[in-house]
Amino acid sequence: MSKKIDAAHRALVNALNEHARLVSNKSSKPRKVERAGAELRAAIKVYAALVAARTGTASPFADLADPRLDQPTIASLRAERDALAQQRARQEAKEAATNS
Repeated sequence: MSKKIDAAHRALVNALNEHARLVSNKSSKPRKVERAGAELRAAIKVYAALVAARTGTASPFADLADPRLDQPTIASLRAERDALAQQRARQEAKEAATNS
């Protein structure tokens, strides 16, 4: 494992553990839970970006939907994501053909 990915992995695990600890404790203040959630999201973004940069694969968290979203919104977001991915693939193929 690369040093950057290893460090991001540790930060992600620590953020996840802290978030789980706070949401499991009924006396946790909502503000602390929100802050831990924000730190967890930030750790996920860093980890996903490093993995994508190293491997060229999509984020392992891309399919995770907000449980507060309804199904039509989720379907719309997935369709938009897929359309953007296809557009990017076409652009990369075009650039590769031009550079060949």
